[in-house]
Amino acid sequence: MTDSLPPLREVIRAYDLRAKKNFGQNFLLDLNLTSKIARVPGDISDSVVYEVGPGPGGLTRGLLMSGAGRVVAVEMDSRCLPALADISAAYEGRLTVHNADALDVDELALLAPKEGEKVRIASNLPYNVGTMLLIKWLTAEQWLPWYASLTLMFQREVAERIVAKPGSKTYGRLSVLAQWRGKVRIALNVPAAAFTPPPKVASAVIHFEPTEPIDPTVKLADLEFVVERAFNQRRKMLRASLKGLPVDALALLEMAEIDPTLRAEDVSVADFVRLARCYGDMKNRA
Repeated sequence: MTDSLPPLREVIRAYDLRAKKNFGQNFLLDLNLTSKIARVPGDISDSVVYEVGPGPGGLTRGLLMSGAGRVVAVEMDSRCLPALADISAAYEGRLTVHNADALDVDELALLAPKEGEKVRIASNLPYNVGTMLLIKWLTAEQWLPWYASLTLMFQREVAERIVAKPGSKTYGRLSVLAQWRGKVRIALNVPAAAFTPPPKVASAVIHFEPTEPIDPTVKLADLEFVVERAFNQRRKMLRASLKGLPVDALALLEMAEIDPTLRAEDVSVADFVRLARCYGDMKNRA
């Protein structure tokens, strides 16, 4: 699959777009690969796709070639704007680019989805802000959220943490947050050699679809607090790692019917959710 635009290596040379470490940049130049990533969410013809950090536009072109209704991109590096303007012109305005910091963006206001238009997020996220953006999107107060899916590139070790199951050394806060509120999987593994410049580690694409959360009565703040405390001392038993909570840790674990000798990495997502609900109940009665 290709388009009428020059190969990405030529674009990078023409606009002198050397990747910068302070922007967390590693460019994907293989349009076959970027088109494969763009197809992970399925049919995107009815969607506005939000892309963070498009750089010279490898994934952007993949999304447009794969039929995205329109793409709205946020790029912090102003050097990339001329190359992205060329893509917008070639695709008759289906691409809109904003020079901004994605951490500060009000996405819904920026995207302004039309009636019947789904919102999907697809990005080769800059490594330096990827986890912060994921947490921002997973911790939206209103749930179900404003987006239909997330298709995101991370360093492979981060992707493995997001999809990890209990009993795994990589199971932690990201695992619980993502799996409480949706279905998540690793869709693609991407070798370091696929990037320019190649990073020191491999990457992976995760695909997340929001669902009704396990026990929607649980407050996000309570779940985050309990999970953070448990994993801050992940090698300790829960009766010790939860001692800093403003309620009696042993009474809380008994109420939630969780073995106090378990470690955080052995507690299922459903059990963490029950623990958070009990914590909220005990706190409110105090």
